[in-house]
This record gives sequence, structure tokens and C-alpha cells, in this order.
Amino acid sequence: MEYFLQMVSQFLWGPGTLMLLLGTGLFLTIRMRFLPWRNLGYALRCALGREARQAGRDGVSPFSALMTALAATIGTGNIVGVATALTAGGPGALLWMEVSAFAGMATKYTECMLSVKYRRRNRRGEWYGGPMYVMRSALGKPGALLGVLFALFAVGASFGIGGLTQSNSIAGALGGVFGVPLWVTGPAAALLALAVMLGGMRSISKVCTALVPAMGIFYLAAGLAVIGRNLENLPAGLLQIFTGALSPQAAAGGIAGASIREAVRWGISRGVFSNEAGLGSSAISAASASTGDPVRQGYISMTGNVIDTMVICTVTGLAICCSGVLGALDAAGQPVNGGALTILAFRTVLGPAGEGFVAVAITLFAFSTILGWEYQGETAFVYLFGARRLPLFRLLFCLSVAWGAAERLEVVFRLSDICNALMCVPNLICLLLLSGEAARDTNGFQKTSQKM
Repeated sequence: MEYFLQMVSQFLWGPGTLMLLLGTGLFLTIRMRFLPWRNLGYALRCALGREARQAGRDGVSPFSALMTALAATIGTGNIVGVATALTAGGPGALLWMEVSAFAGMATKYTECMLSVKYRRRNRRGEWYGGPMYVMRSALGKPGALLGVLFALFAVGASFGIGGLTQSNSIAGALGGVFGVPLWVTGPAAALLALAVMLGGMRSISKVCTALVPAMGIFYLAAGLAVIGRNLENLPAGLLQIFTGALSPQAAAGGIAGASIREAVRWGISRGVFSNEAGLGSSAISAASASTGDPVRQGYISMTGNVIDTMVICTVTGLAICCSGVLGALDAAGQPVNGGALTILAFRTVLGPAGEGFVAVAITLFAFSTILGWEYQGETAFVYLFGARRLPLFRLLFCLSVAWGAAERLEVVFRLSDICNALMCVPNLICLLLLSGEAARDTNGFQKTSQKM
């Protein structure tokens, strides 16, 4: 089973998918005259300003929508996924994660802006939407088919990325550090998630808005402490990252001679797993924002790439590279991987407290990701099957959370990679077809806005 999943994952994440992801981001950036890059400062001011925290009766605040989207992205991709990329693709994979995030800013901006533009209201008058509604409304009959495919893959991704992967990481962290048995972790995470998700988007956004910023600040502080304590190793670590990303033979964590192709593949795939630019999932959360301007919300949502990958993933990767733990072997003689590698890096400076801190950070980040992906998955499920069958999705989602705790890390990540790749194809096709419309709206906003 694992070998089959590995073959499928390698095929789907081959050069074609990687070129489609990076190429779409660069194409959108150029077509919009580099405005997503040029307006990054404006986007950050909008995301962190007081106005973004104001919510109306028709949705959550723009800041809460961003935090819910970040809750679905800031999780195992930042702590476990970075370590996995460095182990499999070498230190150079970190640079390719940054490249994917930078190129993906325009992609995330466009998918979120269009989803806000084409969103709808439910019976309570609240906003909802996503790429599947954009496809159906803007592209006619071919778009309706793309919308169905996207929604199917999104539901599958919610089980893989949101349920299986996060629960697996929680179980590994709590079991490895605190000795919590798997049969406790899975059901407990599922029941806690159910208690929050029954309150709908407002309940999920409240938890994520409280949890994500607080844990993000504490995690960054601890990561910077690890880097600061190993500051003399930073130049060598940066040299490894750039050499590994650009040289024909990159030195991987425990496997010398990993090729640049592996660095690119693992870096971009883990980067997408981290910030989800191109998948379209963040656009589902963005559509729930109480805002009257799709372009402004697109800019706010775009900052997720900066916070998620360019800041948090970078700190994790540098902490691992600077601490000298990359390539360390476990008791079985295998390279330490996943969350255990990040824990090992933090432990070198913070001692046992660092081990416990990372375990708690993984648990809280992963739990918030469960909540964020549950909302995105249920929105796609309702698009396919209607609101009456929503309890069925929630039951299946909770079962995936409970089951994921006992699965192997490799199997879980393979499933998530496959769902990621399948989900991005219809979304990227839609973005390319609507790139002209997105560029017109963006240029129009640029001409009329007085706050840029």
C-alpha cells in the first residue's frame, strides 16, 4: 500500500505539477503588473489593522477569516513538514519552499479575491463560497464540471490534510514526549473538534482567532532563541541551504548526494502543503469575511503566505539547520524525521522544556488546522450533496481524526500529497482562464484606492 501511494504521489508531484504551480503564480504576477508584490506592505497593514477586526452580521471579520485560513495552514506543515522536507530533500528544500510561497502570493490573492466576488448567502444571510462557486458562475458548463471535481478533491483533502495528518502529528508529539497512548489521543481530538464545529464558522473562527496568533508568537520566540544560541552556525547553515537548492548534488539530512530535483520536489510540495497557495482551500475561508471589497480581502488573504511559510517555516528550518541535528540517527539507525527532528533541534537549546514546548505547539497548531480544514471540507461537501447531509460529513471527518492517530507518518503524508495535487489542478485551470478578469479588477482597485 505504501509503495503504491509513493508511486502515485511521485507521479502527481512530477515536473508537470510543479511547473503548473510556479508558472501560474509567476504568470498571474506578471499579468497584474507585479501588484501583489508591490502592495505587500499595504496588504500587511490591512491584515493587521483595526478595520480588519470588525465583523458584520453577514460574516466573520476579515482578520478572523485570515486566522481561520491560517489555522488550516499553520500546523504540521510548519513543524513536521519542514523537517520532512529537509530530511528527504536536503537543506536546499527550504529555499524552494520560500520560492513557492513568494510565487504563490499572486495565486492566493487571485483565488481568494475571486471567491469573495462570486460568493453567496445562506438562509441566515451569512456569506459562503469558494473556487467551486467561481467555476460554476464564471465558466459555464465546463466550469460546473471543474467545480464538482474541485469540491470532491477538497473533501478528500479535508480528510487527509485536516483529519489524518494533524491527528497523526498530535499523537506523535503527545505520545513521544508525554507518553499519551494513541487510543486516547485520536478520540479526544475528534470529540474536541466536534464540540467546536457544531457551532459553525463563527465558533471555529473564534477559536482560531484566539489560538493562532498566541501560539504563533510563542513558537517564533522559541525558534528565534534556538537560532540565536547557535548564531555562529547560521552562515554555514545558510550556505548549506543555498548550495543544496542550486547545486547538482545536495547534501541531504542523513542521505548524502540527494539531487537538486529532490530538493525542488520536496521543497515545493512541502511549501504548498504549508501555505496551500494554488489549492484554493484558503479561498473558502476568505469568502466568509464580512467585507465589501473582494480585492482588499484578496490582499489580506495573500499575507498568509508571508506569515505561514516565509516566517514560521523559515524559523523552523533555520533552527534545524543551525542546531546541527539534521542527519541525526534514531535508535534504529534511521534519520530522525518529522516532528521528532524539530523537537530535537529545540531540545539542544531549551532542554527538556523545549521538547515539551514543541509537543504542545504541534498539538495546538494541528488542532487549529483540524478546525480550519473541517470548515473548508464541509463547505465543499455541502456544494456537492446539500446541507441536509452535513451531519454525515462531520461524522466521517471525526472518524478520520480518530483513525489518523494510529497511522504511520509516511502513509499519512502520501495521502495528503495526493489530495493536494488533485485539488490544485481544477483550481489553477480556473485561475488561468479568469486571469484577465482578475487583472482588470486589480488594476481598477489600484487606480481608485487612496490608501495604497
